[in-house]
Amino acid sequence: MTLPAPNLDDRRFQDLVDDAKRMIALRCPEWSDHNVSDPGVTLIEAFAFMTDELLYRLNRVPDRLYLAFLDLLGVSLFPPTDASVDLVFWLAAPRDEPVTVPARAEVGTPRTERVEPIVFTTVEDLEIPPRSLELIGTHPDGGEPWVRDTRLGGETIDAFQKTPMIGDALLFGLDQPAPGLAISLRLDCAVRGVGVDPLDPPIEWEAWTGDGWSACDVVSDETGGLNKAGDVVVIVPRGHVASSLAGERAGWLRTRLVEREADVPTYSASPLVRSAEGATVGGVTTAIHASTVDDEILGLSEGVPGQEFALSVRPIVDDGSPFTVEVGAGPGWEEWIEVDDFADQAPDARVVRLDRTRGVVTFPPAVREADGSLRGFGAVPAKGAPLRVRQYRVGGGSRGNVAPGALSVLRTTVPFVRGAENRVAAHDGVDGETVEEAKARGPLSLRTLDRAVTIEDYEQLAKRAAPGVARVRAVAASGSGSDQGVRVLVVPSAAVGDDGRVEFSDLIPSEEVLQLISDDLETRRTVGARVAIEPPLYQGITIVAKLVARPRVAVEPLRQQAVQALYRYFDAAHGGADGTGWPFGRPVLAGEVYSVLQSLPGTELVDEVLLFAADPVTGKRGEPVQRIDLEPDALVFGFEHRVRVTAGV
Repeated sequence: MTLPAPNLDDRRFQDLVDDAKRMIALRCPEWSDHNVSDPGVTLIEAFAFMTDELLYRLNRVPDRLYLAFLDLLGVSLFPPTDASVDLVFWLAAPRDEPVTVPARAEVGTPRTERVEPIVFTTVEDLEIPPRSLELIGTHPDGGEPWVRDTRLGGETIDAFQKTPMIGDALLFGLDQPAPGLAISLRLDCAVRGVGVDPLDPPIEWEAWTGDGWSACDVVSDETGGLNKAGDVVVIVPRGHVASSLAGERAGWLRTRLVEREADVPTYSASPLVRSAEGATVGGVTTAIHASTVDDEILGLSEGVPGQEFALSVRPIVDDGSPFTVEVGAGPGWEEWIEVDDFADQAPDARVVRLDRTRGVVTFPPAVREADGSLRGFGAVPAKGAPLRVRQYRVGGGSRGNVAPGALSVLRTTVPFVRGAENRVAAHDGVDGETVEEAKARGPLSLRTLDRAVTIEDYEQLAKRAAPGVARVRAVAASGSGSDQGVRVLVVPSAAVGDDGRVEFSDLIPSEEVLQLISDDLETRRTVGARVAIEPPLYQGITIVAKLVARPRVAVEPLRQQAVQALYRYFDAAHGGADGTGWPFGRPVLAGEVYSVLQSLPGTELVDEVLLFAADPVTGKRGEPVQRIDLEPDALVFGFEHRVRVTAGV
């Protein structure tokens, strides 16, 4: 029994003839005689016969040779991409001098008996300088700000107006800006700001970033909404800058009274502040899911073109820094830089190519010309010259898309630092390309030829420019004149929580990813084509369902499974019936919810299902419906699903 051979092209003679005749109807409508007696049809049949013979021979080529052909054409496997995340390093106590967290400090997940830890390393040195609170004041809505020093001497300050108004703010001035720092504000507040929920007060903490006030990440608030003594710990945005308020220059923070939903209580009277102090308690830096290899010796050059050297660890991730090979030349070292290909390289160009999946470094080849001479596509290292790579990074993969708080083990000892954590989910980690995926991509790569002409070309090139994104869709922009062009919709890779939920903020691609795709498409688009790279429109949905469990089935585990199944099925990146992402523009039907829930092993009966359209930003939802329609280029986002399970009889 033989293995089934792959059918590379299943078209036959009549299929080719029919395709050609359909093209005639589209391109040459005046050609109306398609009978076999027509000379043009005779030519079509002759070419179809020869093409059919070629396809027959092509389908007899083994799969191994098909891969060899792709390799000759330069199709190589995409390497994995490394996930990245912002890590917060917490000081053991406030310090009077800066604390430095060195680059390549490691933070990982807890080790278990069955699962190896996932380790992230910092990209650059993090300096955590001391900061102190020097000024405090108020800024009533529509009025002028008022500030003074923090030495209150027994006096009290009304945080807001006597009758608090939406927009009133309490100001805090740091001695210097604190971009990316965790600041602890120790406040002594009197119990007067009654009427609010101390666990969810209607206030927001913000910092001045030059372009406006940006939200701070509130780590903890022990004051219960400025109602008692305690510490408020916030992480200041990285764009924080100094500015002047009421004639005083400082790094300004503020807490502002905001409007919430109608059923959220607000202040009946202004809180009082008796004293305020501030100090630095931590700092934020970027870390990636990759490890670094230093000073690896490749070997000695043989002095011939086209040499290849394998690195000891693979695959190599592209962390944005240039990959270089150092070649020994006399008393020093010469740097040879990485290029995409050797075409059009000068004979003396010091360049190399790197296959990141196989971990192979290739030096420039030489090609024999018709007159017998050799044409070099780059310089060749001298014979006996030592070769080394100063630094490269390995790792990556979707395993690095960890949930918030998963990274909690500080694996590198740093003086005066007690721990670290990720307060947001890691993103952009993608597994390396498989051989089957490369086989499908190969013909598409040949079709685009590095030029963006059709809609499919834009999708393929954008995916190649940023392999870390989950989905890419290109659509023709509607409109006329300057509004015409192509919209490239990008869905980034996002971490999935334990309950299957994805945070909405993780579905918005970063500016770095958008700029990376934009820079690549700028050199490949046709002249005059307008390209917009942006996230798709998301339609939030909320599902409320009631289930009846089978006899002797635990209620709570079934509820958790039901919620996970709903988040997983109605997911922009990995949802849908085939698990490749919710189709663009596909409506959400209550019948599908019944199907998903009824397929759970412990479900006896799906009693009720309600669909609500929800705003993914504000969370406001509409009336219950049985169908939610999406815009043609929109995706679904599971905002909040609720399932109630009753025990079966």
